[in-house]
Amino acid sequence: NMAVQSDVEPFLHFEVHRNWLAITHSLPVSSWYHENTSEWTLDYPPLFAWFEFGLSKVAQHFDKNMLLVENLNYASPETVMFQRLSVIFTDLVFIFAVRECSRCVQVQKVSRDILDQPSFVLSVLLLWNFGLFVVDHIHFQYNGFLFGFLLLSVAKHLQSEHLQGALLFSILLNLKHIYLYVAPAYGVYLLRDYCFTRDVKDGSIGWRSFSLLRLLVLGGIVVSVFTLSVGPFLVMGQLPQVLSRLFPFKRGLCHAYWAPNIWALYNILDKVLVVLGVRLKLLQEAELPRASMTGGLVQEFQHSVLPSISPATTLFCTLLSILPAVVSIWRRPRGARGFLRCLLLCALGSFMFGWHVHEKAVLLVILPLSILAVESREDAGIFLLLSTTGHYSLFPLLHTPAELLIKVCLMLMFTTFSFTALRRLHRGKGSLLRPLEVFYLLGLVAVAIACEVVFPLSPWKHRLPFLPLLVTSVYCSVGVCYSFLRLYLSLWRSDCKAKQGGVKS
Repeated sequence: NMAVQSDVEPFLHFEVHRNWLAITHSLPVSSWYHENTSEWTLDYPPLFAWFEFGLSKVAQHFDKNMLLVENLNYASPETVMFQRLSVIFTDLVFIFAVRECSRCVQVQKVSRDILDQPSFVLSVLLLWNFGLFVVDHIHFQYNGFLFGFLLLSVAKHLQSEHLQGALLFSILLNLKHIYLYVAPAYGVYLLRDYCFTRDVKDGSIGWRSFSLLRLLVLGGIVVSVFTLSVGPFLVMGQLPQVLSRLFPFKRGLCHAYWAPNIWALYNILDKVLVVLGVRLKLLQEAELPRASMTGGLVQEFQHSVLPSISPATTLFCTLLSILPAVVSIWRRPRGARGFLRCLLLCALGSFMFGWHVHEKAVLLVILPLSILAVESREDAGIFLLLSTTGHYSLFPLLHTPAELLIKVCLMLMFTTFSFTALRRLHRGKGSLLRPLEVFYLLGLVAVAIACEVVFPLSPWKHRLPFLPLLVTSVYCSVGVCYSFLRLYLSLWRSDCKAKQGGVKS
């Protein structure tokens, strides 16, 4: 069941990255994407493989045994210490990116009180983000390092340094391909706002202002990065093998623990229909597919009543969900903040409708949204709702009783600061949350108490061990879907203001 994967996952990522250190250190480049001694094969883009190769040169001074491919599940104290220190050290990229983003914040009035300074609030929201801390420093991954490239790229666009922003994003794509989620926002924005140098008075495209030179320079940057990253594998004839590792569609629609998105709601609806069908004798239980949707293994599965979802279906739904945002910045770019809003919608649309989405991918929305939250009252409300819901959906990553107090205290501190600081920044402009939204978040408290305190003491713990994960996923899905709609509503309102005022935000 779901609980199987939850028990394994904290140790999984240590072993994944230890194995990648061993592969890149011990084997020739030609074997990197073929090695399969461990089930945790190398499935990140080549630039990340070279990153692991660089780390392995330092790792050998801690414990050489961690760099042996056959040493599966090796976790000496020196190995764990090195892996923890490597995350902390590479977070310097994230810290620098936060500094750059804080310099881009629009300040309406200068205040001596540090809590009234949007740049300070933004720095805290990013540097002490609960989700990122849990995923990287309690769990284990290099998301801070990767998000540093994303935020630095966004900051460069906010500073009108478009070529630097494009370079940074190209590097990021070759470090982790999940950032393809936001590639449409980058592509359309750079073509529209950089390659077309002027608009006509009504804000429409000035076709004659198209600069072929700018397009060639932009394309040269992107192609150069991809050539350096993928080129060696292309020359060796291994590109199909690399792509098969990066896009393993044999994995199921959902991760073992369902990410809180539209497919979690679709899955639970299918299960409800199965129960009703069996009770009403419309379905024969023996003829139904095995309940693999909550299995601990990552695999393909079939829905029982509703149509099964294919990768092509999720791609179509994803493209459809981001199309209005992309069209909006093509028609009326509204500067780098219009691009940032489009980036958020692309990220959340991909999270909502993508294939085999991990729950951690919600941070791809929460972190950049922090920038808009300190500048706009409406965006602050969306941030509070989405960050609280998204962060709580990460609770199953820390599932042991010893971690309960840690995760509760950390989230309470971050959430309390978020509500207090953003209310203070936007005071005098009404409540940041609507009554229904407040009611939903209070329900999240009830879910947390039921899942974290009541359920472990109940007799259902052994009969239905997956139930807390199921409830968490489904309840959080409602908040994430609602936040997606609110983000689109804010885009529509900004479009209306632009049409009425004829100005760019």
